[in-house]
Amino acid sequence: MGRFEVSVGCEHKVQDIGSRQREIGRGSPQERSRTMSIHIKVKICGITNLEDARLAFELGADMLGFNFYPKSPRYIQPEAAFDIINKLPTFIDSVGLFVNAPLEEIKDIAETGYLNWIQLHGDETPEFCDQVQFAAIRTIKAIRVRKKADVQKAFAYRTDAILLDAFAPDRFGGSGNQFNWEWVDYLPMRIFLAGGITPDNVAEALSMGVYGIDICSGVESSAGKKDPQKMKRLFEVIRYTTGLKAKV
Repeated sequence: MGRFEVSVGCEHKVQDIGSRQREIGRGSPQERSRTMSIHIKVKICGITNLEDARLAFELGADMLGFNFYPKSPRYIQPEAAFDIINKLPTFIDSVGLFVNAPLEEIKDIAETGYLNWIQLHGDETPEFCDQVQFAAIRTIKAIRVRKKADVQKAFAYRTDAILLDAFAPDRFGGSGNQFNWEWVDYLPMRIFLAGGITPDNVAEALSMGVYGIDICSGVESSAGKKDPQKMKRLFEVIRYTTGLKAKV
């Protein structure tokens, strides 16, 4: 399956992709099938060990997320994450997740050179996100959604991508909750869809015409440990829906 890639600097190209994916995703079954020619990124988040990282990569994941929020049950120390990343092919993207972390802390980790993306999953303001500009690292701002108006907050940010996750009062992501995906409608930017994606509903998530999908608790046996059977079933559905090929 061909990948449709653009450079970060070409903002008008990003808008064209986002709008086109959503336009097709809302269309007829024939149009929905054609959207799969635009590669939808698959991000597996909450990686804490090499075994899960390798399985995700082998099954076809494009991106792996490492949670650097100490209060998360999926927290991993940066040095442990770097050790895992060192053992993976360089073409799989590594994402570092931060929640309300000081800018200097983010900068120190970013400057190690191990991350391709920085995901800001807390209450970071647009002004703070604008300061997270480190070399060629791209940025994702997560927005916690509990009502339709929350989706519109995406327009306040100038990050490389927006991740829409279900709101949970007691945690920043990984809750397994799902918001109303129909609220994701023609946003002219790269959108990652997150929150409650499982092997049972991943085909629906892919049909929303987003740039990428983010899966965490939906393929776990416990917080921070992936379930191999759930992972395999997830990617079986993705392959059937999109034609994605495993890397083994």
